[in-house]
Formats: sequence, structure tokens, C-alpha cells
Amino acid sequence: MTFRKPWASPLFPFSWQDLALTVTLFSCAMVLCFFLQDAGVIEGFAPPVFVLTVLLVSRLTTGYLFGFIAAVLGTVCVNFVFTYPYWAFNLSLSGYPLTFFMLLMVSLITCTLTAQAKRQAKLLAENEREKMRANLLRSVSHDIRTPLTSIVGSTSAVLENPGLSPPEQRELLQNAREEAQWLIRVVENLLSITRMGDAQARISKEPEPAEEVLGAAAQKFRRRFPQVNVTVSAPEELLMVPMDPILIEQVLANLLENAAVHGGAANIALSLEAEESQARFVIRDDGQGIPKRELDGLFDGRPKPHRAPDGDGKRNMGLGLSVCRAIVLAHGGTIRARNRSPGAELSFSLPITCKEASL
Repeated sequence: MTFRKPWASPLFPFSWQDLALTVTLFSCAMVLCFFLQDAGVIEGFAPPVFVLTVLLVSRLTTGYLFGFIAAVLGTVCVNFVFTYPYWAFNLSLSGYPLTFFMLLMVSLITCTLTAQAKRQAKLLAENEREKMRANLLRSVSHDIRTPLTSIVGSTSAVLENPGLSPPEQRELLQNAREEAQWLIRVVENLLSITRMGDAQARISKEPEPAEEVLGAAAQKFRRRFPQVNVTVSAPEELLMVPMDPILIEQVLANLLENAAVHGGAANIALSLEAEESQARFVIRDDGQGIPKRELDGLFDGRPKPHRAPDGDGKRNMGLGLSVCRAIVLAHGGTIRARNRSPGAELSFSLPITCKEASL
């Protein structure tokens, strides 16, 4: 944890972590120089050792404070401890001002380059976040346009045509309900990916029986897609996986829906496999597979403008797949996709041992 002094400026921030690092590096440098001194080879070796120490301190700490302190201490150590007469200052040495100037310049240049690198990294991260936001907005816009149009069209037809027969009205209202349910799932995905992107959010993980989550996802999928045959397989031994079961069930639902809607699968095999310290969830289908041009960016959340519209007017699954990636990464896992003959295989792995993941 970093504790900043009230008087500390952005150029000279103080933290106990940086202080501990500086003390550790200087202790190592002192031990090395004492070893060289005992070996009789200290002459000429101390300045390079402390130049390296000053460079490391300046590179690994924040701001200029500890780099400047390291330059001063390095000069003192070289002159007072490791230059004859030992344990005494000799300000008349011809190389003394040069040593101090060299260490100080190493510190200033390294600190400046480090600060610039951190600023560039911050800018790149901000640009990436802006890119993700733009992709998310495009995906959401793409996903909600068709269902909203369909809902308006169906309800308008019912309201403006009172002579419609009850079966016709029922069909239109049922279509409006299905589209509204799709919008609800889009909103759920949007809320999930927003939660995953919140730096303050933490996934609440508890050991859960993975096959129960698998079965619950398959049962809900069968109710929504009764025409698709789904088989479920799991190891005989109970597999307890640290997870948020609601979020992992959402991942499975999104992947299953993608296989049915966009893959055109008639049969889907949902399986759970134990691999060393990982639990691997696999969705295999017999559909049309994934276009090669989409494989690399399948989970990045971008709409696929070159993909032909689905016959039933359904929307792009870019948002749902990006949600899958965000949830799996937040659990410390990995997700991948590949084509097989026939169809495709989408899988993700979660660590069985509970550990925090970096969002």
C-alpha cells in the first residue's frame, strides 16, 4: 500500500514500498562490494555497482525522490566506504565530482524515461478502454435495433388491426414477447460486462459443483430451443470449482445460444472435463462452424459486419461472447474457440484452486 505525504508532489512521491525497495537494493550493493573488497578486487568495481543500483532504484520506484537519494547515497558509499582511505571522506579525489555527476545524471535520465514509459502505458490503456467502449456501444446498438423494430411492428399490427383473428394476434404477441426476452438478455450481458470492467468489482467465488451449473444451463437452454438436441456429460467424481455460479451459467447460456442461433447446430454436446488443476467446460456442435476471419476476434465484442443476417433476423452475438471472455478472465480462466469437422468447439477453463484474478 502506498502512503503519500501531504507535502509530496507528483515528481517526488513517497511510499514505504519504494523505501523498502531502495533499502533492499542498496543492501545488496553493499554486500556485493564488501565481498569484492575482501577478495581484493574492489578498486574500480564500486562505481559500476552503484551506477547499476541507482539505475534500478530510479527505474523501479515512482518519481524522482528515491532516484535522487540513491545518487547521493551511491556517491557517499563510493567515496567514504569503498575508496582509499576507507571509512573517511576524501573530497580531493579527482574523480569524486564526476562520480556524483554521473550517478545523478543516471538517476535523472532513468526517472524521466520511466515516467514517460508509464505515461505512454497509461495512454495506451485509456485508448484501449475507449476502443472497448466504442465496440460495446456498436455491439449494443446492433443487438437492440432488430428486436425493438420487431416489437414495435408486432404491437402496432395488433393495435391497428382489430379484425385480426385470435391466432394471428397470439402469434404477433408471442413474437413481441420473444424479442423482449432477447432484449432482457442483452441488458443482462451489458450489466455483466460493465461489472467486469469495474476496477472495484470483485468476483465472489465459492466452491460449487460444476456439473450442477452445467445441468442448469442445459435445462434452461432446452426450454428456449426445444428443437436442438443437447447432451450433457461430466466426470463421475464430483468436481468442486471456485466460481460465481450465476455468471458461469450465463457464459454457458451465451455459448449454447451462439451455437444454436449463429452456428445453426442441430446437436450440441456439453461436457465437463478435469485437466490437472483446471476444470474445462466444452461446447461442441455440428453446425456450420466459425468463419476463419472471425476466429481471432471472436470474443472481442465487435460486431461482424461481413456476416450475412440470420434468417430469423436475430442479432449479432458479439456482446454475448465478449461477456463470456470478461467473466472467464475475471475467474482467472481462459477461453478459446476452434473449428472441427463438422461444427465448432468453444471451451473455457477455470482453475480448481481458488485464487484472485486480475481484471
